[in-house]
Amino acid sequence: MTDLTTTVGSVALANPIMTAAGTAGHGAELGAYCDLASLGAVVVKSLAPFAWAGNPAVRVHATTGGMINSVGLQGPGVEAWLTNALPALVASGARVVASIWGRSVDDYRRAAQMLADAPPEVVAVEVNISCPNTEAGNEMFAHSTAMTTEVLAATDGCRRPRWAKLSPNVGLVGLPDIARAARDGGAEAVTLVNTFFGLVIDPVTGEPVLGGGGGGVSGPAIKPLAVRAVADVRAACPDLPIIGVGGIARVTDVIEYARVGADAVQVGTASFADPGIVGRLVTDLADWCAKQKIERFRDLIGTARL
Repeated sequence: MTDLTTTVGSVALANPIMTAAGTAGHGAELGAYCDLASLGAVVVKSLAPFAWAGNPAVRVHATTGGMINSVGLQGPGVEAWLTNALPALVASGARVVASIWGRSVDDYRRAAQMLADAPPEVVAVEVNISCPNTEAGNEMFAHSTAMTTEVLAATDGCRRPRWAKLSPNVGLVGLPDIARAARDGGAEAVTLVNTFFGLVIDPVTGEPVLGGGGGGVSGPAIKPLAVRAVADVRAACPDLPIIGVGGIARVTDVIEYARVGADAVQVGTASFADPGIVGRLVTDLADWCAKQKIERFRDLIGTARL
């Protein structure tokens, strides 16, 4: 049998398949479609230290090869999540990664501190600095090396490993510098990438289709761009663990990310059409490796001939 285990920094995972924040709910919603304990981890929807209503409808719209969304990080807040949603995840046997966001550095600090006494099933905190709802308007923390380092340093109160979720909208040239800044702030790994800026206009009214105006594009259409981002950061930061995300819909997508240097992956948009896909990808990965006579998933990481 193929050994699917992998590590992301100090976090050991049974396999590299995770959900992506914002696409699997705040709790055990996907448990109706797959065994959550069989996944590498369940990454929950990003949480602020306060409840947040999110953006007006329309929030999600199909695009060619994916979708565009402007959900606006709706959520109950960390405290309510700990009380109302986390227990079901823990009962499912899942390894949990809590994703946090904030409008200011202090918001991130507070969110992290609120997770300090979370149960050990919360194995890591993903610090989502690639969201637009900041005090600076649409300027993301992940577009500044200084702010990236400052936010990551402010979240050390969570008392567990931190992963920095980064934005591709800074450009491929600047992304390695942002990744280094996240590492300097204490991130054990980086998640690459969040959605690309996009806009869809109603041809009849001339108005944006989404209630929030512009939004983030995800799905298979962005996969080559995300794979390139992972490859570039791996080349620039060979010792920095990477979680690859963007357009994963089949097992060969997982292999592609691994070969360019991803230690694990997250699956998001594909789950909207097929909520059971994350569970099947674990089985598909084992089958693919067995057919290729690959004994350990880890032996695939970084093997692309670039």
